Amino acid sequence: PFLVSVLSVMGCCASIDGAPRSTVAKGEAADALATKPIAAYSQDGAAADLILPNSLFVSEPDPRMFGNTANENKPEWTNKNWLKSRFHFSFAEYSDPRRSSFGVLRVMNDDLVQPNRGFGTHGHSNAEIVTYIVNGSLTHQDSMGTKETLGRGAIQFMTAGSGVQHSEHNLDKKTALRFIQIWLNPWERGLRPNYGGRVARDGERDGKWAHLAGAKGAQGTPKTAVPINTDANIYVAEIPCGGTLDLTVGPARKAYVLCVEGSASMSGLATGKMERHGAVKLFGTGTCTFADPKPIATKEIREEGAACHLLVVEMAK
Repeated sequence: PFLVSVLSVMGCCASIDGAPRSTVAKGEAADALATKPIAAYSQDGAAADLILPNSLFVSEPDPRMFGNTANENKPEWTNKNWLKSRFHFSFAEYSDPRRSSFGVLRVMNDDLVQPNRGFGTHGHSNAEIVTYIVNGSLTHQDSMGTKETLGRGAIQFMTAGSGVQHSEHNLDKKTALRFIQIWLNPWERGLRPNYGGRVARDGERDGKWAHLAGAKGAQGTPKTAVPINTDANIYVAEIPCGGTLDLTVGPARKAYVLCVEGSASMSGLATGKMERHGAVKLFGTGTCTFADPKPIATKEIREEGAACHLLVVEMAK
């Protein structure tokens, strides 16, 4: 259902079923959404909606809510609060009926965690949870006896099913951690909990799509992809300066594309420009071309990022 081709290459806070939720929001105010467009354009019969970075709700909860000590004014910190989380959909203290979900995609949180901080033990149930590490290292520990630390380009996945307890921490004392956490609605409730990790493979996302996760048992899903209990696929790619990349959405399918790093112009199904933290919803059949990638400097992550780094959640309509 998901077709891609390279034209040229010159390149967790809560649970659906009522886990603890944050109540303190800082950063961009929630009521600002009332005066900001949810998309750069949206016309009758349009094939796409562009989600602007400055329209996202930003949460910066009190460190005590997740078992952390007080914030510290250290030179290695890249944000004044231990956590800065951008919510693409309604989550925790943020509720907007226009952004409640997109197909089976229920949550996409873009999290920045400062050194030696994290989320203490908390519970989840009835969700397929996939976490993509952008920078730094993420340490996961759970009630199934798993403990693992993974870095850039890796994913951690968890079937929360009938219920699981886990913690997530940035144990590095010098480097901030950034990750994208995705929650997907499963085919059925009460599944047996499961956990796994997948490390990045050399060159797999350089100027092409790397298939990170796919529906369990689906025809055409590579063995290297993590099996998930829902009709969805997750892909990532890094487009170097001067490169272009196509993404084609098939009939009865749609996709949510996140710009993880850098920027790119779009043509085809969507037109305009994507920038870091922003996204585009593709719900028409056809091809979107990403081109003219350019890096964007940021104070939040000190390592240099890709010219354009994209993450796609593709699913049934």
